[in-house]
Amino acid sequence: MNSIEEILWNYIDGNCTPEEQGRIKSLIAEDEAYRLKYQELLNLDKEFSAIELDEPSMAFTYNVMETIRKENAMVPLKARINKKIILGIAIFFVITLAAMLVMVFASVNWSAASAPVNLTYNFKMPVIDPGKTKIAVEGFVFFDVILALYLFDGYLRKRTSGRQA
Repeated sequence: MNSIEEILWNYIDGNCTPEEQGRIKSLIAEDEAYRLKYQELLNLDKEFSAIELDEPSMAFTYNVMETIRKENAMVPLKARINKKIILGIAIFFVITLAAMLVMVFASVNWSAASAPVNLTYNFKMPVIDPGKTKIAVEGFVFFDVILALYLFDGYLRKRTSGRQA
């Protein structure tokens, strides 16, 4: 069953059927509790309708939207670089260079260093299966070409954005 306030609010707002309106009207006329509550809610409804709703000005809305747009435009998504990716690439190149240096120093004939006058060194290249060498070189060249294209693209974008600014 609905409370007195719900019934009276429906009556004040006009959300009742004509039969309910007649029944509530007779309750207000006969019952003191209904009449007092009806007067209280009617006064409250008048106060609510007298209140003006505050709306922000169009300039305020425009300024807020412009601020949001400028903040998003300040740092483009491509400028946010993950530092872990850069670190991973750097570690890869450091390990690759270190492995090459170890291979070079391992293939040096250190006994030739004891000869004071003889300045010729006997460098031996390690024996690697030719099939694997071809795949490794092609992979390395492919990676380098992709990296060079990426860096060239970044350079061109910076140069183009510098001209527009």
